[in-house]
Amino acid sequence: MTVRRILFGRPLRSVAFDVAVSGFVVLVGLAGAVHQPGGWWATGVGAAMAAVLLFRRAHPSAVGAAVAVLAGVQVVAGWGPLAFDVAVLIALYSVVKYAERLRDGVFAGVVAAVGVVLAALQIEAAVAWWASAIWFALMTGAVWLMGLNVRTRRLYVLSLEERAATLEREREAEARAAVAEERTRIARELHDVVAHSMAVMIVQADGARYLFDRDPQTAREAVRVVADTGRQALEEMRRLVGVLRETSTPEPDGVAAPALAAEPTHRRPALVELPELLDRFRAAGLRVDATVTGEPPALPPGLELTVYRVVQEALTNALKHAGVGATVTLNLTHTADAVVVRAVDDGRGRPVVRPAPSGGHGLVGMRERVTVYDGSLTAGPTLAGGWQVEARLPLPSSTGTEVAA
Repeated sequence: MTVRRILFGRPLRSVAFDVAVSGFVVLVGLAGAVHQPGGWWATGVGAAMAAVLLFRRAHPSAVGAAVAVLAGVQVVAGWGPLAFDVAVLIALYSVVKYAERLRDGVFAGVVAAVGVVLAALQIEAAVAWWASAIWFALMTGAVWLMGLNVRTRRLYVLSLEERAATLEREREAEARAAVAEERTRIARELHDVVAHSMAVMIVQADGARYLFDRDPQTAREAVRVVADTGRQALEEMRRLVGVLRETSTPEPDGVAAPALAAEPTHRRPALVELPELLDRFRAAGLRVDATVTGEPPALPPGLELTVYRVVQEALTNALKHAGVGATVTLNLTHTADAVVVRAVDDGRGRPVVRPAPSGGHGLVGMRERVTVYDGSLTAGPTLAGGWQVEARLPLPSSTGTEVAA
């Protein structure tokens, strides 16, 4: 911690400004040192006022009290109002603006009012003392009101900053909770995939054992299926362990969305059910134009489930945000090395009353699922005013063969 922070506890720019203010008060006091009442003694009082003004932001009430005591010395000595008494107005402004409690500023205003009367009584002029008191009171009142106005604005800005910081913390907490919940859901579904593969392996292995002597060719095919299914199950198990071990925080753009009605956990959707899924969204009021490009390969069950969930979440987001009546163009492209899902809506629907079922947490869920399979996800607005989502999922080097139990 620097000396500046220890003494003042504030940025360098504020310190420089207060040093300039104090220097101004010192110069004013030195300018009248020879001719003003009290001479150098009065100049010393003015210099002391200027010195304590350096701490007016960090300790406004203490600075106000110190300046009031020094001004009282000036009144007792009978020197009358002097040029460096501008420090009194600066201290009053600082107490009203920076004090933790407004009543400190009110008390400072009362003390300043008493000082105004005492200072007016010491003026030797042709006008009555009460005229000088009115003039001093107007200046003091204007300074007090200006400090109150700036204080109100300052506290309002601080409240807005605190509210924004609180909302940011809540948003991050909700995003982390959504990611944790989505990872738990992914792990549960991958567990079902692995369990299904193990069941297939057991059935095929039992069949091979009974067919070794009777039908060797069929037995060899069953053993091959066991090996291929085992490789897929091992790969899914590795992904499952990776999901459970992952502890990284969500990306900034992964804003959590409220979970809607989820599907039963005992049921694992497949791509053959995509037409039924699209019909449900069409019945909900979404216009879906779906096309499939390329020859669909035999996908591992976990990857097939991820494609299904990405399509489900993309359409759910379109229904929630684009609204009923919006048009969504859905493209499912199969290439030699990847599956690409692209959904683009026109954003021209009307607000939805009953949202369609969701498979997770919107962008958070899609991003987490795509990451499990080393894929990429891009989402953002279109120039036409809609929204687009594109997920690219690389295919494994060998998808193998899966035989139903």
